[in-house]
Amino acid sequence: MPPETTQQAVGYPALFVLVALGALVPVIPTGALVSSAAVVAFHHQSPYGVLLVFAVSALAAFTGDLALYWLGQRGVRSRGGSRWLEALRDRAAPERLEQAQTKLDQHGVMVLVLSRLVPAGRIPVMLACLLAELPLRRFARGDGPACLAWAATYCLIGILGGSLFSEPWKGVALAVGLTLLISTAPAAWRRLRPGTPDTR
Repeated sequence: MPPETTQQAVGYPALFVLVALGALVPVIPTGALVSSAAVVAFHHQSPYGVLLVFAVSALAAFTGDLALYWLGQRGVRSRGGSRWLEALRDRAAPERLEQAQTKLDQHGVMVLVLSRLVPAGRIPVMLACLLAELPLRRFARGDGPACLAWAATYCLIGILGGSLFSEPWKGVALAVGLTLLISTAPAAWRRLRPGTPDTR
């Protein structure tokens, strides 16, 4: 097999697995991963490479979100809860959860689109949906567009990084830097503002 074909055969399944796992266990910086993959696709593959990165990333994020929501639903329905539901509660500050519940009441499941784009916004909104006992099918209707918007945003960051530099590693470095800046800026802003408690 040609080297490019081999890279695609390994790269896209790996991207899917890592993004899906990152949706379940938010330790993997999935935004940086998608942007980096978009940079590499922009430099080394056909124009369809970036579209494939977008499609794989969106599908993986959607799969991971649905799996996490399904596990959370099991916790809501059981008497003793579950470790997945408790993990979601631990990651959502009470103030953020209250804000998410208010937005869910006002805008319905479309609030998921914004929550996917705001750093640390996904978990409080997902927990609000669980506590409101939204059916999985209704959650999926809002989460689908949210994952598409999320994947498009980070692919665009990757395209930007790839177009500015002729060497892929420089584009990857810029894309990773931008995604880390986006993910840490809101928390840093809350800490720096006088009299504003950190609500993470």
